Amino acid sequence: MSDKKILFLDVDGTITNYDNQIPESCKAAIRAARANGHRVYMCTGRSKAENPPELTDIGFDGMIGGNGSYVESDGEVVMHQLITLEQCRHIVDWLHGRGLEFYLESNNGLFASENFREAARPVLRVYAGRKGAPNADTLETDDVMHGMVYGGELYRDDLNKVSFILGSYRDHLDSIEEFPDLECHTWGGAGETALFGDMGVKDITKAHAIDVLLEHLGADVADTIAFGDAKIDIPMFECCGYSVCVGSGGDEAKAAADYVTTDVDDDGIANAFKHLDLI
Repeated sequence: MSDKKILFLDVDGTITNYDNQIPESCKAAIRAARANGHRVYMCTGRSKAENPPELTDIGFDGMIGGNGSYVESDGEVVMHQLITLEQCRHIVDWLHGRGLEFYLESNNGLFASENFREAARPVLRVYAGRKGAPNADTLETDDVMHGMVYGGELYRDDLNKVSFILGSYRDHLDSIEEFPDLECHTWGGAGETALFGDMGVKDITKAHAIDVLLEHLGADVADTIAFGDAKIDIPMFECCGYSVCVGSGGDEAKAAADYVTTDVDDDGIANAFKHLDLI
């Protein structure tokens, strides 16, 4: 076991608060950890195009994106598994047929359906409100979603995954039946309180991507630490040597973590790094 660790940080709700802001203490902690010789990776549902300069300018050794479909380390693409063009056509046609608005998640941008901006506004306000954003009821779609492209081509071969606004939970259940060749989940709430469905490459998870990266680095899983806030981070917690949940995270994630730090806005990441002697 090395004294140098490999740190995997979820982004939304872990690096950023639920208002999409990054605490200065978190930026400083990540930079200090890297200066101390630790490797730091984003490990997120976001695709590369969703990362604003404020986030990338912190400095990372790489990222796992699309909930595990994309792995980059030291500027090199280690793995990139994509939804096929044929699968994309099927998804787009099915969502259009049900009257559901969606966006296609690619490293080249988030390509929105025709009426997504308007349809997403009230849904994203609910999402931000649930996460505790103080000005949730005034947010616009583009305040919450970085990298949205409107009017772009929707039949694509560069997709990591697809998110769509649920008309009801039945849309998610039907998506599982319609797309046995894809990984179908929900986000924005648990069970029937979910706001979005998503579809991605089959058998892709953050945990699988971490395994791929560790093999690439020739690193030991015992030297890994995962940081997250939500149920989707639990497989990452389970596959890493140690796990940390932020205090503002969900109950299931807290129960699965080895350590619970303070809230994101209460220097959660910086306090965890200090607790673990990373900085």
